[in-house]
Amino acid sequence: MDSQQAVGEALGIAIAARVPVLLWGAPGTGKTSVITAMAAAAGWPCETVIASIREPSDFAGLPVVHRDTAPGQGAASASVEFAPPRWAVTLAAAGHGLVFFDEISTAPPAVQAALLRVVLERTVGDLTLPASVSVVAAANPPEQAADGWDLSAPLANRFCHLDWPVDPRTVAAGFSAGWPVPGLPDLPDGWEDRVPVTRSWIAGFFTVRPPLVLAPPEDPAAAGRAWPSPRTWDLAARLHAAALAAGAGDLIASLLIRGCVGPGPGAEYWTWLAEADLPDPEAVLADPESFVLPERGDRAYAALSSVAAAVAANPADGRWARGWQVFGRAAGAAPDVAAAAARTLAGCRPPGAPIPPEVDLFAPLLRDAGLLR
Repeated sequence: MDSQQAVGEALGIAIAARVPVLLWGAPGTGKTSVITAMAAAAGWPCETVIASIREPSDFAGLPVVHRDTAPGQGAASASVEFAPPRWAVTLAAAGHGLVFFDEISTAPPAVQAALLRVVLERTVGDLTLPASVSVVAAANPPEQAADGWDLSAPLANRFCHLDWPVDPRTVAAGFSAGWPVPGLPDLPDGWEDRVPVTRSWIAGFFTVRPPLVLAPPEDPAAAGRAWPSPRTWDLAARLHAAALAAGAGDLIASLLIRGCVGPGPGAEYWTWLAEADLPDPEAVLADPESFVLPERGDRAYAALSSVAAAVAANPADGRWARGWQVFGRAAGAAPDVAAAAARTLAGCRPPGAPIPPEVDLFAPLLRDAGLLR
């Protein structure tokens, strides 16, 4: 797989997972074409919005005053609505699709500020777009854009950033045989149940690298790209779960994580995760007796938290009791670590489920937290 194919696959996963994604690349390299072609191949409606020629009201909504006179009263009451633009109304009526903000790095600061709610909350004026609408943007680096601006840090921190490479062999093949269109993966139902597990892995990483929870760059150019914050780590967890559900390889998952939190923090987390060699929580729940607690505290916390997260996503069919069996095995070796993660498990007890004996090991802590009577 060449670099352009890898980025195309990562782009498709981000779009399918409905995580805002921004494709960076030099002018004339096919960014716009690949995004619109992906939407067309999937049969999705695509609304292209050129950010540089728009006003803030195109995203915040145009104020419209309505005056109403109540029956039998002479005085009129007035109300103000913020009317959405046509492109937003079209997508809302379709119920799904893709809004593509092209040339976003040419948008002046006032327009970037108006885009904040659109990108994160999909809110345009008084209209909220359906959750099944994906947000995609493309940008040239500011030094290569016409009247380019650095992205503001708040706007940049709402995207997964992917660099669109130019591979000479891919370009040559495209000229001779046509351009391949990356497909959108069909994520299976329930794929989001894996998100709490990937979040728990990130939580384990935070125990050894707390400065990377939030590290906004001081340089404006760097702040306009990917950097770590609780929001972007959450985007990374969602994209990692989507990549696992799509059967993507490590390269694609790593691209998506680094695209959210930045190359350095993303690579550091990916290295930690690979070295931690954490067990699959579903395999652990299938056979609790096979669970071996990692010796290092950060890895032990991540392993137990992932088991608790997997149970919380679906505590039925005896999974809650088997989760406590896992925690019971860990209580003797690392009681503090197990107790910290046990709160999640205690809070997802299925109605009527008997309390297993392993809960007694954590009873004082759970009573103090109001989770056990």
